[in-house]
Amino acid sequence: MQKYNISKSSSFYAIGLSYKKADADIRGHFSLDEESKLALLNQAKENDIESLVVTSTCNRTEIYGFAQHPFQLIQLLCDNTRGTVEEFQDVAYVYKNKDAISHMFRVGSGLDSQILGDFEIISQLKISAKLSRKHGLLNHFTERLVNAVIQASKRIKTETDISSGATSVSFASVQYIFKNVENVSDKNILLFGTGKIGRNTCENLVKHTKNEHITLINRTKNKAEQIAGKFNLLVKDYANLQEEVSTSDILIVATGAQRPTIDKHIIQSKKPLLILDLSIPKNVNENVQELDNVSLVHLDHLSQITDETLEARKAHIPSAEAIIEDVKAEFNSWLETRKFAPTIKALKHKLSDFASAELNTQRKKNADFNEAQAELISNNIIQKITNHFAHHLKDDDVSTDESLELIKKVFQLEPSTKNV
Repeated sequence: MQKYNISKSSSFYAIGLSYKKADADIRGHFSLDEESKLALLNQAKENDIESLVVTSTCNRTEIYGFAQHPFQLIQLLCDNTRGTVEEFQDVAYVYKNKDAISHMFRVGSGLDSQILGDFEIISQLKISAKLSRKHGLLNHFTERLVNAVIQASKRIKTETDISSGATSVSFASVQYIFKNVENVSDKNILLFGTGKIGRNTCENLVKHTKNEHITLINRTKNKAEQIAGKFNLLVKDYANLQEEVSTSDILIVATGAQRPTIDKHIIQSKKPLLILDLSIPKNVNENVQELDNVSLVHLDHLSQITDETLEARKAHIPSAEAIIEDVKAEFNSWLETRKFAPTIKALKHKLSDFASAELNTQRKKNADFNEAQAELISNNIIQKITNHFAHHLKDDDVSTDESLELIKKVFQLEPSTKNV
């Protein structure tokens, strides 16, 4: 990126890990809650990182940012999670400059999602960019890139059918429940926690069943009540968790904790119990599988569920990729102009100095000097000249670097091509 005057000493990187190589346990080691994200951003500022965006979902954790070396970003991630550098190296990916830009486009457009066409990641990217901006860690380049990715995502959603039907883990959860539980409308369903996937799953259950036995429990009761009101759920106190688990047929866990919140000791009933753990890190202890009446399903398994609709979406990948290339070309065109923007700006100032000096001379020579007309003419000429040079520099057949050096030499421009 240095050649675009984006950063004098840094490159743009995307570092992270995803469901492709990292299982749920490893992804859990590198997951970032809100507190950890803030700590990471603050540490980045202390280390003079100029711009970065951090995303952490059930399927991936990534950092997009500028650094002299990607290890700076990797260290930030490891310092603020339970993950180690050794673990990261085994499952991670590192992309630089153009490859990092392309990666963000694919992720934000749903082409790299665990379920093809799942667009939930784009809202995460928006929230993360907003948080970075709030902390002074979003430079013009990164903000422009995020906006371009958002634009591509919107176009893919509206111009292709890659997201036709439900396209998320929450959809797969409901699909799994319908396929494996008879008479779902009559079952007692308990949602423990307020994680987004869990909330979406319950919303879909409410929409697609006439079940009036869905209960929500959360450590913070007022938060549970807000969500329950929206989805028409019952709310019970956290103190009643064990009692509610014992009367449930389906338990959906979305607590977002760093350690398991459900284990076998809390399950006292002998009736069949299906547990869906929709959390990263895993929030249900594996020991529940020691109980004969319990079936445990984690979101990684749910993400592998495909149907004909999902397979059909693959046909729309070329159209989605074409849209990405179109939007990316616009972004790269903007990026290219930044390469010569400082020189054009310096040229404009130089020409303005010439004009100002000449106008002063003419004022002294002519008693009836027309100030307004002279200013208008000189400004128009300066704009035409700078536009001409700008168009020349945009020409694909022109060696931009050589032209820039020639312009600087001819007009004796100061080498103050600061980052724009």
